[in-house]
Amino acid sequence: MIDAARTTAALAVVAIAGLGTAIRAEAQEAPELPPDAELALSRLAESPRHGEWIEYDAGDADTVTAWVVYPERSGDAPVMIVIHEIFGLTDWVRGVADRLAAEGFIAIAPDLLSGKGYDGGGTDSFSPEGVRKAIRDLDRGEVNRRLRAAAGYATALPSATSRVGSVGFCWGGSTSFRFATAWDGLDAALVYYGGSPPTESLAAIEAPVLGLYGGDDARVDATIPPAKEEMDRLGKVYETEIYDGAGHGFLRQQSGREGKNLRASEQAWARTLAFLRAELEE
Repeated sequence: MIDAARTTAALAVVAIAGLGTAIRAEAQEAPELPPDAELALSRLAESPRHGEWIEYDAGDADTVTAWVVYPERSGDAPVMIVIHEIFGLTDWVRGVADRLAAEGFIAIAPDLLSGKGYDGGGTDSFSPEGVRKAIRDLDRGEVNRRLRAAAGYATALPSATSRVGSVGFCWGGSTSFRFATAWDGLDAALVYYGGSPPTESLAAIEAPVLGLYGGDDARVDATIPPAKEEMDRLGKVYETEIYDGAGHGFLRQQSGREGKNLRASEQAWARTLAFLRAELEE
């Protein structure tokens, strides 16, 4: 009886120890999130990675300013184009680029308002109200040309591979999806809470697309079913995740909606990295 009790107790200790190991392993495996909007600038200041402002030639006598962050890895890295929101190229977007670099990607975040502002300036030359109007007025053909040129600049870096993905948020999410319809050289497209393109344009997509959406974002979510139906009909890859209770812009506003935005961010970011590694790592 005593031996049986000791055996049971020993098994319980082993089980508890195993559970503790599993919990620790899960905690270790959970990827670090990009900062939310409030912490972005301080995280950038603390980052050990090299980030710099650059200018690249986008053709048609057009020069674009961009923020580039380099990963710390021994081999060549795939490229991620980070497409900003309707607020333009903010510290938060630069923080996302830095986090992607921490995960092993060369991240380039172009300011798609370059040359559009006061005295030829970009995002930082606009008022908050003016920047949103300026974004809405951008020519889609010009935007796609600038994004292709960003890919060309980054893949020409000595430490880059030829693999390119795009990720965008809000307006940038829609733009990432549309970019996939405009450039067959794209290897992966990520859409964070951005509307889908017109269904007639989807036949041109070659890249797999992953869309990540808040469940409480009816305006955007209404565009998912027709795009999904058409992508499935065409035999193209369009994976979607809709996170219950999360709102629009959940990755930027992780403290919102009583924890639902944070849970969505954790799940979406893990899914993002798994998708990118599957599609971009050679």
